[in-house]
Amino acid sequence: MFELAFLGALLFSTTVRLTFSHETGYKHSAVLDANGKYRIKWKFDDKTVTFELEVETTGYVGFGLSSNGAMALSDIVIGGVSNGRPYLQDYFADPTRKVHRDPQQSYRLEYGRENTTHTVLAFSRDHSTCDPNDKEISASTVRVIWAYHEQDVGPSGPMYHGVNRGRKSLRLLNPGSSDASTPPSAAFFDLQNVHVLVPSKDTTYWCQIFRIPEVQTKHHIIRIEPLIQKGHENLVHHILLYQCDSSLNKSDLDMGHECFHPNMPDSFLTCETVVFAWAIGGEGFSYPSHVGLSIGTSIDPVYVLMEVHYDNPALQQGLLDSSGLRLFYTPKLRQYDAGVIETGVWVSLYHMLPPGMQDYVTEGHCTRECLQESLEHERPGGVRVFAVLLHAHLAGRSIRTRHFRDQEELKPLAYDNEFDFNFQEFIHLSEERPLLPSDNLITECKYNTKDRVNMTWGGLSTRDEMCLSYLLYYPRINLARCESLPEINGQLKFIGVKEIQLPVTTWPFVIKSPKRYSNLSFTEAMDKFRWSKKRGKAFNDVVLQLPMNVRCSKWDRDEWSIQGMIVSPPEVPRTSRPTPTPCSSRSKSSSSSSSSSSSSSSSSSSSSSPPSSSAITALTALLSSICLLSSSAQLWPTL
Repeated sequence: MFELAFLGALLFSTTVRLTFSHETGYKHSAVLDANGKYRIKWKFDDKTVTFELEVETTGYVGFGLSSNGAMALSDIVIGGVSNGRPYLQDYFADPTRKVHRDPQQSYRLEYGRENTTHTVLAFSRDHSTCDPNDKEISASTVRVIWAYHEQDVGPSGPMYHGVNRGRKSLRLLNPGSSDASTPPSAAFFDLQNVHVLVPSKDTTYWCQIFRIPEVQTKHHIIRIEPLIQKGHENLVHHILLYQCDSSLNKSDLDMGHECFHPNMPDSFLTCETVVFAWAIGGEGFSYPSHVGLSIGTSIDPVYVLMEVHYDNPALQQGLLDSSGLRLFYTPKLRQYDAGVIETGVWVSLYHMLPPGMQDYVTEGHCTRECLQESLEHERPGGVRVFAVLLHAHLAGRSIRTRHFRDQEELKPLAYDNEFDFNFQEFIHLSEERPLLPSDNLITECKYNTKDRVNMTWGGLSTRDEMCLSYLLYYPRINLARCESLPEINGQLKFIGVKEIQLPVTTWPFVIKSPKRYSNLSFTEAMDKFRWSKKRGKAFNDVVLQLPMNVRCSKWDRDEWSIQGMIVSPPEVPRTSRPTPTPCSSRSKSSSSSSSSSSSSSSSSSSSSSPPSSSAITALTALLSSICLLSSSAQLWPTL
């Protein structure tokens, strides 16, 4: 990690404060390595983040911030305690991974000390330093890189750290709930698989139905923790809980089976409403002190289906897994019942990404029509969102949930500009956000398919893609999903499809004309099309303007009347206003120039028309019905 160019004699920053007093008030902490030798604590306010590192070494410690976990272009600080005196230096890595001392020393030494085994080093830094060599600290995910050595930094710079290095994704300014405590009155129950034999294939969804413990009166679940079998941290990608039909019988219990399989139990089909979601990298989740997940009433879950997504790209054999969830509950009721709304892009093959694209944008709409119908029926004053889980797969690079009210854009409900597939957990909102009948949401996902040669499809595998936002809110209403899907007609027309074979008897359906696509499925036709960056960009522009199929579903497979309707996407700017930073004024003139140039470029790109083709003779209604059938066949839109 820290391959350094010659640094000369070690220089100490003139801005550091040398003190050996032990700072307190660190609210957040993490262990960065597998052996517990590198621990970090931190705290922050509106301007500054303060870190404390505790590392099992008496030499130097290195700490850095990286956009992708790599050494190149990272922001680094190296320090330690030498001859009883703490030292700290601000560095940066160039594109070739060579490390240089930063001319602008932005990190401030707070204190340092060491004993015979450990070094403790504390330092602080502003969120924004206006130094191009520093990485801005925001609410997005950041890859923290770390290293240490048994010797302190010498006159020629730090020695190579060898294997004592690593990386870990964190949200420094939005680390989630710091309250992992549960009241003494809280009991718990586990929903846990028992020695599931994980198939030797890339992706497996394993489902099992459990019964919630019987309680005589209403209770609230107040905290949920993952129980991931040791050594399976990378195998278990996500766990979802769905509410099932309450009329199931005991014979449906303890029947583990592969989800979405032709031979799976029929009872699985009754489990559609998401009540909780956990994804890889996430830790325990505590509900706010005034909110709980209700159990024990007539509309609460009696049976739940636990869906575990196993990600096994190495095709390992003989893996037995006993992972699951632990749920803490209490009879001491809170003021509100929590609910979950799944928003974003309806999971379907009609969600498709061309290959070779650096930045491909997908939008999933939670329409005003859906929110208006559901909220005005049950909660005209709206609901309040308190946490959001953003979800995509391997090609995902950034996600944000845009929020509009009466066609005016508010600040994003949630965002992650540096999305990490291996680190997905609920983002707690600093302030609860009202969601009103006049609102609409857009889940915007940016993908990188630069290294792919075929289309990427919406689907269940981690090599497929999704674009979802799970909203935790209160008080609970009868709305399970608020999503959209671009119509297929315009996507087929772009590649020159004229006609599909009727009647539709296979999925994916088959193309009839033109001749070059004859007898190919529409997925094969899309793959056969000669994609380029220019065509991919033009396709993206077309898809973002296509009419969309609305999903607006209730619990228990019921639907609001807006479900299945075709509506046009709202006219909104493709980019929202950037969040102001202390550095904004310095770069205002250059940003305006860049924006103007970008706008001209965008106009030019938008004017490039897709390949010409004749009109598709298949009716929109037919393809919409295919969309409905194909999506329902997937049973549950899942992580």
